[in-house]
Amino acid sequence: MNQNNKKNRATLQDVADKVGVTKMTVSRYMRNPDSVAEKTRLKIAEAIEQTGYIENRAPAMLSKSSSNAIGILLPSLSNQIFASFVQGIETVTKAHGYETLLAHFSYDETEEEHKIASLLSYQVDGLILTESHHTQRTLQMIKNAGIPVVETMELPENPIDMAVGLDHEDASYHVVKQMLDSGKTTIAYFGARLDTRTKLRMQGYDRAMHEAGYEPKHILTGEHSSFSLADGLLERALEMYPNLDGVFCTNDDIAIGTLLSAQRRQIRVPQQLAVVGYNALDIGQTISPTLTSVDTPRFEIGEKSAQLLIARLKGEAVEETVVDMGYRISQGESV
Repeated sequence: MNQNNKKNRATLQDVADKVGVTKMTVSRYMRNPDSVAEKTRLKIAEAIEQTGYIENRAPAMLSKSSSNAIGILLPSLSNQIFASFVQGIETVTKAHGYETLLAHFSYDETEEEHKIASLLSYQVDGLILTESHHTQRTLQMIKNAGIPVVETMELPENPIDMAVGLDHEDASYHVVKQMLDSGKTTIAYFGARLDTRTKLRMQGYDRAMHEAGYEPKHILTGEHSSFSLADGLLERALEMYPNLDGVFCTNDDIAIGTLLSAQRRQIRVPQQLAVVGYNALDIGQTISPTLTSVDTPRFEIGEKSAQLLIARLKGEAVEETVVDMGYRISQGESV
């Protein structure tokens, strides 16, 4: 993708031609859908969907040149891992004179679609996404926009354009194997949100458990992660599996909450219950025992993503379009 493709964006006239109405009618629909007859309204909505038309909210002078802005889609504002990710991006964008526009989509594909449409309407020069599953309209809009895109945090099999992340399934598999090697056998997986990365981590956990000859034990919730959420998850796990001796958590919030909940119940960590987290937040090293966790390079992922985007915007060749940034397991005292 390059910026010259911006000329291929669907226009108001394209939508009007497809429906067989005037450009003024489509413009009136965009301002107030109810001002257009219902039959025409439905046809215009369908044409917009098919063409991937994006309303241009930028001043005319910007639509003819670079906006010098990068759009960043974040799934959560409560999850602190995305703070270092954005910091990594901005160390690069700032140095090259680009602004960043942040949008939040709450792990919801339809909301992501709306936010991407909004960012594209302001003529952003590139997008950095934090999900790898998108609606068909999102994919169509991005294709029409003709701008560089980086999907981050994961390594999708078929990226839209470029991808920078890590193998969550592999990371989870190896940390659960470490728990099994320490002698734990009744290990449960605590998952929240049930987003793509939670599911990838669950797959790694499942593989390690099956390989060792044990049945996977999932304790899941659709709620967003928090320290307090862990108490209920641990209570459920202990009721279902009285011999529970290990917990692998989808993130450190739940892991730290689990560790503190276990201590309140007079369950010794790691002697009676091993606890492992994911993302290696600083707080995990300040509690006792310190938390064993998968250390993910969020700052570096943000930095590399921005570097690829800027290189593409400068017309430079990007040889490696899918970059695995790896991970490491921090050796805490909770296993």
